[in-house]
Amino acid sequence: IGGIIWGIMGDKKGRLSVLFGSIILYSVANIVNGFVETTNQYALVRFIAGIGLAGELGAGITLVSEVTSKEKRGLSTSFVAGIGLLGAVAAYFISQTFHWRTCYFIGGGLGFCLLILRISVMESGMYNKVKEMSTVAKGDLTMFFTNGFRFRKYILAILIGLPTWYVIGVLVTFSNNFAKEFNITDPIHPGKATMFAYAAISVGDILIGFVSHWLKSRKKALFIFYALTCIAIAFFFMQDGNSSAQMYAICAALGFGTGFWAIFVTMAAEQFGTNLRATAATTVPNMVRGALPLILLFFNWLQQYTTYANAGLITGVVVMVISITAAWFSEETFGKDLNYIEN
Repeated sequence: IGGIIWGIMGDKKGRLSVLFGSIILYSVANIVNGFVETTNQYALVRFIAGIGLAGELGAGITLVSEVTSKEKRGLSTSFVAGIGLLGAVAAYFISQTFHWRTCYFIGGGLGFCLLILRISVMESGMYNKVKEMSTVAKGDLTMFFTNGFRFRKYILAILIGLPTWYVIGVLVTFSNNFAKEFNITDPIHPGKATMFAYAAISVGDILIGFVSHWLKSRKKALFIFYALTCIAIAFFFMQDGNSSAQMYAICAALGFGTGFWAIFVTMAAEQFGTNLRATAATTVPNMVRGALPLILLFFNWLQQYTTYANAGLITGVVVMVISITAAWFSEETFGKDLNYIEN
């Protein structure tokens, strides 16, 4: 929901309006979260925080894509996404040190610090030119569905990102359950597994920018990281009596392999004109997040017919086949000139 709201606003009102609005909303929500007393209050505040958080990455990637040279674009967006994901690593260590209410106050306070740092950021000149064109439709979500070619690009842009949330939402989140299936007697803490995964994702996100730059291709870099993800998934399901350290190491390998979040969102931004770019770059990653419940439903359904571990493996195979196929048919966007509009 947040992806749609902020994506449309990013093309109608500007990239900066989304950056400021999303940061304010999720920061206030986090601070309020420190005061909740009931489960329903918590659910409502997390829902509001989720809407706020949904806008920042897409708007940030869109802005960076439009203000940097087409040759260095992938490097810039990789640093933006890679460094941002370190927040999940910091959150783990903060949660080990402070009371949970204090953690939310820290999160909200850091958001407002970020807001102050963003004050000096300038709006995209490319967007400003389009903004003055009164006859050009901006942020019209229906444009993705009224043109066959555009619809195909949009769906493919979503499907190539599915492995990230399969890895985080299934393998890492339920690593303690899988550990029992793999005869791992050491206690496995999903929060710690997530920390290792996100630390590795951050490294992967930064590195893939250099790989894409070196290969002069978004798709080749994506396929390399797909291969690394497949290898890590194989090691994950080949475990038998491993130690907790080995499980955490494999979770880190899974995270590194899925460290293509930056390139995946950059590709979404690069495939559409300036009047739809923020809508695409903001909705696409959030549609992928929104696909996690569908992946979980499929995973749970499979458990009726096979073991827990086999259900996880089959789910992974299906997700990887879909994403690899989508990437194969996606447009190569490296070095693409973004100064155009969608009619």
